[in-house]
Formats: sequence, C-alpha cells, structure tokens
Amino acid sequence: MTDPLAPLLALPGVTAAVDSARDAVFQVHRHRVNLRGWATTAAEASVRAARASAALDGGATAIPEDGAVTDPVLAGALRVAEALGVVLPTWQRAPLQALARLHLLAGADLGGELGRPRPAPGVAERLDLLAQLVTGGTSAPGPLVVAVVHGELMSLAPFDKANGVVARAASRLASIATGLDPKSLGVPEVMCLRRQNDYAAALHGFSTGDPEGIGRWITFWCEALEAGAREARSIADAAAG
Repeated sequence: MTDPLAPLLALPGVTAAVDSARDAVFQVHRHRVNLRGWATTAAEASVRAARASAALDGGATAIPEDGAVTDPVLAGALRVAEALGVVLPTWQRAPLQALARLHLLAGADLGGELGRPRPAPGVAERLDLLAQLVTGGTSAPGPLVVAVVHGELMSLAPFDKANGVVARAASRLASIATGLDPKSLGVPEVMCLRRQNDYAAALHGFSTGDPEGIGRWITFWCEALEAGAREARSIADAAAG
C-alpha cells in the first residue's frame, strides 16, 4: 500500500524543512548536559511547553510560588504535561484512548463532557484515520508525522473545549513515539506563542486541504521544532553553568 504521507514530502520545501528540523532536535540530544542529565532539561521543557500551550488557549502562564494554580486552562495543561510519560504507551497502541485521557486531564476544571469526541459528522472517521496513521500506517519521518498529528487535531477540534492543549500534547507524544524527540527536550510551543498569528494562519492553511496550505503548515511546524531545539539548548546551557 502507498504511504499516505509520502506525497507530502514532494511539496515545495518540505523535505528540506523536515531534514533540518530532525537534525536540530538530534543535535540538542547530543548536548553534553543531555547525554546524562537530560531529565533536568526535559522537566523544564515540560513546564515551559505547558505554560505556552495554556497561553495559546487563553490561559495564564504564571505559576504561583506556592504551586497553587487556579487558572483552569493552565492547571489542565500542567496536568497533561505531567501525565505524558504515563499516557505514552496508550498512545502507541490505542491513540484514541490516549486522546480521551488527555482531554479528561486538560478539561477537568472547565466543565462539560470530557473524554468524548463531538458527535459531529466526520469527526469519528477522521480520528480513526489518524489513529491508523500513528499506529504503523506511515513510515514518514518524525517531523512530518508530528506536523500532521498536530494539524489534524487542531483542524478537526474533536472536543468541545481544550482542543489546543490536547493537540499540542498529542504532538509531543508523537515526537517521542516516532523517535524524533525521544526524551521530549524540545519546546516548539514557545515559538507558536511568540508568533500566534503565523501559527493560526499556517493551521488554517492545513485545514483547507490545499497542497500549498498543507506545505506551509509543515514548514512552519518544522521551523517551530528548530526553535524548540534552541530553547532546549538554552535550558541545557543554563544547567551547565
């Protein structure tokens, strides 16, 4: 069978962007601090990613000194970030169950029905296709798979709320599962926050299904992965003193 993501590599600029992103993430794993002390970088990256993801969904970014987070969006994003390691095995075998778990965590303080996709036409079918894709349905390189996971979940908005936090968390799971960022050191969410208009425009391009728009989203996300690798390097540099 033809790999469903293979044609995307032929879009202008995509292969070069994918290769550049993959190399940037690989290099940050080779940082001398991350060879043994990677857990420190990963912990800080997780918090920065959660804060940026919450802000993108309209939440707060500040964590009180006593750790008592009252903003519901930020609290959900932090819960999701903390649970990724536990959810990862479920993502690898049953991604729809993993998405439901992420939504329960992200939306716990937001009210409404949690863990169940909207009963809108096409939602269940597209989620099933995405699940097939991430459980062996493609051999495409990691950055491309992650871009598609992120873009599809954002475009589909399968839940009534907290879709952004869930989609960005799923993209982190996909980064780990594909081997792109196995230790989850990168923080691409920071660039998305700094360039919110570009982020939204690129996602809109993906949602149209037009090849030019899809290519624009993939190259944007690859740029975010490179920026996230620079963020990870700065964390490691600080840890090195």
